[in-house]
Amino acid sequence: MALTTQRLDSDRSRRRQQLLAELAGARKVRQRDRPRRVRSEQLRQLIATRRRIAD
Repeated sequence: MALTTQRLDSDRSRRRQQLLAELAGARKVRQRDRPRRVRSEQLRQLIATRRRIAD
């Protein structure tokens, strides 16, 4: 059973749309988690500074 060019194009288009949707979702997760990472990095720096002062 040979696939037609039209079928290949529609499959490719569907996979491309699915990939783009997944990438957009991943981008949103990264942007949502970024403030949390910044906060945790600031806390780590604060703890390290306090340890240096205490020593």
